[in-house]
Amino acid sequence: MELAAAAAAASRGLYVAPGAIALRGKWGRLGAYPRKDCDRTEKSGTAVAISGDSSRRMESLVSNVSRGGVEMALVERRGSVVVKVLPGRPAPLGATACEGGVNFAIYSGSATAAALCLFTLADLKANNVTELIPLDPVVNKTGNTWHVFLQGEFQDMLYGYKFDGKFSPEEGHYFDYSRVVLDPYAKAIIGREAYGVLGLSGSCWPQMAGMIPLLGNKFDWEGDLPLRYPQKDLVIYEMHVRGFTNHDSSKTDCPGTYAGAIEKLDHLTELGVNCIELMPCQEFNELEYFSDNSVLGENKLNFWGYSTINYFSPMIRYSSTGISNCGRDAINEFKMFVREAHKRGIEVLLDVVFNHTAEGNENGPILSFRGIDSNTYYMLAPKGEFYNYSGCGNTFNCNHPVVRQFIVDCLRYWVIEMHVDGFRFDLASIMTRSSSLWDPINVYGNSIDLITTGSPLGNPPLIDMISNDPVLNGVKLIAEAWDAGGLYQVGSFPHWGIWSEWNGQYRDIVRQFMKGTDGFSGAFAQCLCGSPNLYQEGGRKPWHSINFVCAHDGFTLADLVTYNNKYNLSNGEDNRDGENHNLSWNCGEEGEFASITVRRLRRRQMRNFFVCLLVSQGVPMIFMGDEYGHTKGGNNNTYCHDNYINYFRWDKKEEAASDFYRFCRLMTNFRRECESLGLDNFPTAERLQWHGHQPRMPDWSETSRFIAFSMTDKVKGEIYVAFNANHQPVIVTLPERPGYRWDPLVDTSKAVPYDFLSNDLPDRASAIQQCAHFLNSNLYPMLSYSSVILILRPDV
Repeated sequence: MELAAAAAAASRGLYVAPGAIALRGKWGRLGAYPRKDCDRTEKSGTAVAISGDSSRRMESLVSNVSRGGVEMALVERRGSVVVKVLPGRPAPLGATACEGGVNFAIYSGSATAAALCLFTLADLKANNVTELIPLDPVVNKTGNTWHVFLQGEFQDMLYGYKFDGKFSPEEGHYFDYSRVVLDPYAKAIIGREAYGVLGLSGSCWPQMAGMIPLLGNKFDWEGDLPLRYPQKDLVIYEMHVRGFTNHDSSKTDCPGTYAGAIEKLDHLTELGVNCIELMPCQEFNELEYFSDNSVLGENKLNFWGYSTINYFSPMIRYSSTGISNCGRDAINEFKMFVREAHKRGIEVLLDVVFNHTAEGNENGPILSFRGIDSNTYYMLAPKGEFYNYSGCGNTFNCNHPVVRQFIVDCLRYWVIEMHVDGFRFDLASIMTRSSSLWDPINVYGNSIDLITTGSPLGNPPLIDMISNDPVLNGVKLIAEAWDAGGLYQVGSFPHWGIWSEWNGQYRDIVRQFMKGTDGFSGAFAQCLCGSPNLYQEGGRKPWHSINFVCAHDGFTLADLVTYNNKYNLSNGEDNRDGENHNLSWNCGEEGEFASITVRRLRRRQMRNFFVCLLVSQGVPMIFMGDEYGHTKGGNNNTYCHDNYINYFRWDKKEEAASDFYRFCRLMTNFRRECESLGLDNFPTAERLQWHGHQPRMPDWSETSRFIAFSMTDKVKGEIYVAFNANHQPVIVTLPERPGYRWDPLVDTSKAVPYDFLSNDLPDRASAIQQCAHFLNSNLYPMLSYSSVILILRPDV
């Protein structure tokens, strides 16, 4: 009889979950009753559904909430807990805490049936759905949005969805009602408890669910407000949350967490950093690549995190509180990190990955977007194949109207609710590609020529929306202006005057000039000026260029001067992975064990790179650990190592405190003291003069390996900077300044601490006196592969 009732329900278009028992309601519709038979009091009705997962009979009662002439309200009694199920509203998307309950709304344009799943934490761990609430497409759907309102208490409850429809990969559909999928708008994702620890039964992908928000879960921001630094004044530090404090030498109370990072923020203040760029902190699965790594005798993990599961949720396992309080404590811990950074005058940017998700290609897991509406969220070919402009199996369909609204909503959430100061967009060129199912009328308001899927767009709707959003156009927006599909837009990324770019050309040119490659003197000069060849013509400024020599992918600064070749065997891929074109130079001998002469040259080269980075117009970015000379042993693709290879070594930082770290700290603070090293506009001849071995005689020939310039500065008066990338030393003639003298400040060829003659150096005057015979003749000697900075002083 129960099966017959289920069949009857199905014949009327009502979906009954597998394993659930459906009983025919009084009026022939599950949970819906003619309005004329209701009054203001709850009347007892017939049981509507018994969840096969919870195996508990629920009593259904009638209430007085109406929609379209139909009354609907299921009251599910579970002991002393009463949950009323009401139609709900289609906006806003996600789970929204309201007075008396929670509204749930989720978009799915292709699903034929949907159900809301509720979990206790115990049931989630046991892979059981605590309560299953089918959604009636007549009552619980508006347009393509499914919605329901639950009245009740949800302090320790989680949620997810089940969707049904076609399972037809060739048409781009992956509906599977047996799977619980995550709400893309969920604000915290609960699954495994501890970082790197398998779930029950050894699962890397145990069932996950979203946190149900509650009213009154407020965080004390203590009056925190955005710092709003002009971008020209930033010194960015690329940081990995776990890697920053997880080494034993950090001696933090909560290593590898947001709380642990807070304990070490003063290091960045000391270094002179005023902006952190956090590597991905949105929920991902570090066990995604879990496998045995026989080389190191440990397991491979997704350490970097460029494989997002949910874009609204902070990475829960970066929190010292873990999944306690259903992830609410983790959210507050992230907020605390931002608040404490702001107290120290440090902005916080997020590295976000809107180019692909963790669901991979057609063989990947169904976690969220694919099981909700794959055709909407992914860029698909006509036969259902996944476009792979990301190199990671799928491509997020960024310029689809629904998806671009989702991305804007997400960015707004992190700015408004989490107080972040901006974003760096991984493989941002994907966000300029046309979507699949492209509808020009929907986008532009009128028909235009057909645009094929993935074509670069001159005015991408998503970039337009972000750039002109009243919340987002006031934060920092940084594009990694290329993708894995060959689209390279450094200097040409659609910018609306506010987007800046990771300047990959700066990295490549500086590396080649510094190691003495012919033909790069002119290009190197452009880099020093903020790359006007890339940005000036489009009306952009020097600060649109994010300058970097090293980043998370590729060699560290120490490895850049130690290895000619990559050494990635520890990744377990037979050294096939990682970039082969590193533009590095080992200074004459391969590897860390080298002669004293080679090691001295390497130290000079590291200082040369840092001087270049800090005296260039544009925004400098320092990679975590480079300030003390962190090495990864020549591994240029350490995505899979949760170990010392990627950890910040606080013991090594202390060893370098009077050596390279001191130099970096003094250089960073010197830049901040100089008005001329962070200009609003590209320098002109009124302020900047180029020099060669003789003043005002620069050598731009193919064989030139020497560049020098002087720059007037409102604070310092005038500075002189020179780079000698030749293997021969040179004596340079300094510009004549009657009534003034040039005092040396930086000379990377000098032994520590005379490489930087800071004012607090006890024998600073003696050190200057040692080269007085040169300076008195307006000369200065430069060793091979060295750089210098001199300051103009009154000759008294």
